[in-house]
Amino acid sequence: MTTLDHPAAPEPRAAIDRLWKRDLDHYPETGPRVWYLAVVVLATIVLYCEQYVTGGVAPLVLAHFEMSFLFYVNALVVGGLVGAFGALAAGLCDKWGRANLVAYGLGVTGVLTLLLPSMPGKWAFVVLLTVIGMVEGVILVATPALVRDFSPQLGRASAMGFWTLGPVVASLIVSFVANRTLERLDNSWASQYYIMGAFGLVVFAIALGGLRELNPGLRSQVMVSAEDRAKVEARAARAEASADLGRPWTQMLKLDILAPAAGISIFLIIYYTAVGFFTIYLTTTFGFSTSRANGINTWYWAMDAIALVIVGVVSDRTRVRKPFMAAGTVLAVVMTYVFLTRATHPHTSFAALATIVSLLAVGLAIAYAPWMAAFTETIERRNPALMAHGLAVWGWTTRIAVAGSIFVLQYVVSSANTLVSAPEKLAEAKAAQQSGHAPSAGLMHQLADIKQAAADAPHQWQHWWWVCIAAQLLFFALMLPLAGRWSPRAAKADLEAAEAEK
Repeated sequence: MTTLDHPAAPEPRAAIDRLWKRDLDHYPETGPRVWYLAVVVLATIVLYCEQYVTGGVAPLVLAHFEMSFLFYVNALVVGGLVGAFGALAAGLCDKWGRANLVAYGLGVTGVLTLLLPSMPGKWAFVVLLTVIGMVEGVILVATPALVRDFSPQLGRASAMGFWTLGPVVASLIVSFVANRTLERLDNSWASQYYIMGAFGLVVFAIALGGLRELNPGLRSQVMVSAEDRAKVEARAARAEASADLGRPWTQMLKLDILAPAAGISIFLIIYYTAVGFFTIYLTTTFGFSTSRANGINTWYWAMDAIALVIVGVVSDRTRVRKPFMAAGTVLAVVMTYVFLTRATHPHTSFAALATIVSLLAVGLAIAYAPWMAAFTETIERRNPALMAHGLAVWGWTTRIAVAGSIFVLQYVVSSANTLVSAPEKLAEAKAAQQSGHAPSAGLMHQLADIKQAAADAPHQWQHWWWVCIAAQLLFFALMLPLAGRWSPRAAKADLEAAEAEK
C-alpha cells in the first residue's frame, strides 16, 4: 500500500501566536515595508471615516434624535476630552508595541460604528460615540508611530504625507459617499454608519493578518536613510538593552515638543471646524442641501489629499521642513480671510466656495505634512525609544484643542442652535398656513428668533474665522523650536557630515 506525504499542518499554537506576536527581528525590505505602511495608512483612513461620519450627516442626526446644536457641540467636547486621555494612554505603545493596538482596535471600532444607528436615544448615541472616540484616541497615536518606525528620515515627509492622508481621505470618502448615496437612500443617515462600519471590519481583517512592527531594539534607533539598515540591525540587541525608558514624560515634556504640538493643534482649528461644522455652515448660511454641501466638502478634502502627497515628496527632496510650514501658513491665512468675506454673501456660488476652500486646504497641507516629519525628527533628537510618548503629547494637545475650540464655538456662533432647528419650524408654519390656520403665538415667536438668527449668523461665523486666522499666525511662532534647517544647502551639508562620520 502506498502512502502520500502531506506537508504538516501549521500548529494551532503557532497560528494563534502569529495573531499576537507581531515583532520583526530584521528591518524589512522595501516591498514588505511599503505593505506595512499601506496597511497603517488604510487603518488610519478607516478610523477617521468612523470618527467623521457624524459630521457628514450632522443635520440629519440632530433631527432624528431631536438634539439641539448645543447638545451636539457639548457631546463633541466631551468626546474630545475622553479621546485626549486615550491618546495619553497610547504612550504605552513604547513598551507594549503598536501593531496589536491598531489591529484589534479596528475590530472594536468597526463593531461599535455598526451599532450606532440602533441606539434608542440621543444619550445612548453620544455615550457610544464617546467610547469609539476613546479607542480611536489610542490607535491614532499608534499609527504615526508605526509610520515613523518604517520610514527613514530621508523619506519621512513623504511617508507622513501619506499618513496624513488618513484624516483627509476619510473626510473625502465621508463627503463623497454621503453626496452619492444619501438621496438614493432616502436621506437615511443610518446608512452612512453601516457603510463605514463595514469598511472598518474589512480593514480589521487585513490588519489582523498583515500588520507587523519592528522589535524594540530596531525601533529605538534613528535611521537617516535605508542604507543604515545593516548597522541598525547589528546594534539592535544593544540598543534595546540601553534604551532609556525611565521617566518618559519628564523626557518628552520639553519646549521643543510642547510648543510645536500646541502650535499645530491650534493651527488646525479651522480643519476641526470643517470636519464637524462645514456641512452645518454651508446648509444654514448658503442654503445648500446636505448632499450639495458635501459636494463642496469633497473638493476641500480632495485638494488637501493631493497637496499632502506632493509637498511630502518635495520636502524630502529639499531636506527642509520649516520653509513649507511658513508658506502653508501664509496661504492658509489669506484663504481663510477670503472665506470669511463670503459669509455675508449668501448667494455665493458653489464653484466660488469650492475654489476658496480648495486653496485653503492646500495651504493647510503644505504646512502639515512637513510638520509631522519635523515633529517625529524632534522626538528622535530627544529619545527615539520614546516615540509613542512624544506622539501621545501631540495626540493629547490635539484633542484638547478640538474640545476647547468646539466648546468656544457654540458661544461665538450662538445663532447656529436656532438655525439647525429652523427647517422643522418653517415646515410647521407652512403646514399651518396650508390648513388655513394661523401659526400659534409660540411658533410665531420661534419664527422671529429664526429670522434674527439668520441675520446674526454670518457675522458670528466671521468672528470665528478670525479666531482661526489668529491661531494660524500663532502656529508660526510655536513651530520654530522644531528640529531642522531653513536652508536646503545647510540641510545637505548636515547630511554629508553625518555620512562622513559613519
